[in-house]
Amino acid sequence: MASKWKKTTALRESEAIRPYLLPLEKMTRSSVAAMLDRHRTVFVKPVSGMHGKGVVRLEWVKDEEKPFRFQEGTKKRSFRELDSLYDAVREVAAGRAYLVQKGIRLLRYKGRPFDIRVMVQQNPAGKWETTGMLGRVAQPGKIVTNVHNGGRLELVETLLRPYVPADKMGSTVAQLKNLGLRVAEHLGRKFPGIREIGLDVGIGSDLWPWIIEVNTSPASFIFKRMPDKSVYRRVRAYAIAYGKLRRKRKDAGRSAGVGKKGAPSSRATSKKQRAAKLMHPPLSNKRTVGALRRR
Repeated sequence: MASKWKKTTALRESEAIRPYLLPLEKMTRSSVAAMLDRHRTVFVKPVSGMHGKGVVRLEWVKDEEKPFRFQEGTKKRSFRELDSLYDAVREVAAGRAYLVQKGIRLLRYKGRPFDIRVMVQQNPAGKWETTGMLGRVAQPGKIVTNVHNGGRLELVETLLRPYVPADKMGSTVAQLKNLGLRVAEHLGRKFPGIREIGLDVGIGSDLWPWIIEVNTSPASFIFKRMPDKSVYRRVRAYAIAYGKLRRKRKDAGRSAGVGKKGAPSSRATSKKQRAAKLMHPPLSNKRTVGALRRR
């Protein structure tokens, strides 16, 4: 499900999730004007896009000679008129459908804005589970935090520590995990083919977790870069279970009964022994067949 508009429209149906959604509209000149008038800062982005490409921040700063500001990547421009600002956005959009979303002033780490990625997946039993969380810090001078745009990964607790008291950290992290679960369960009911989501959450000075967007095909490799490797192993194992990732040859070989240096694995050997007993039963004609358990 690539459309950010369709996913947001679906999430608006949930009373439990609606308070966490940032105002979002289809981009037109009038919607940009109205959103700037209400919020002063907005972000415009493609309806279907990845890696933060094509995202532009727009600002309206009153009482300046050129009050309308534009930033894409590290490129900044200022305009006297709204029409000129909108023309600049249309150049970036290049005919693609765009959305306009309320901007919030994100919390910062070493002077750079950050957001939080919450990874939620269906486990092998088919139940939704929050499998990982990490923080993404924007590259200096940039407005997006995506790793593909130079973002840096950090532990969530490291980023929140200056803002959240130690005795509140556990409940704050739990709230983020639960929010991820709610979103995944709701979208899973609306779009049954979804097996995973990457929920991007922005937090402002009031510590309210705002949903920036939901990625229904999130990258798993980013968790490989985090200190706790068990998180990546679980994320990857679930992705293999529902067919997004393929098992490595080494793992596939072992699962087929080949161990190190080509020697039969213990599982394969035990299967052969059981088969031999069935082919050549004892003289007493008593057979015992053990249940095979697969992991």
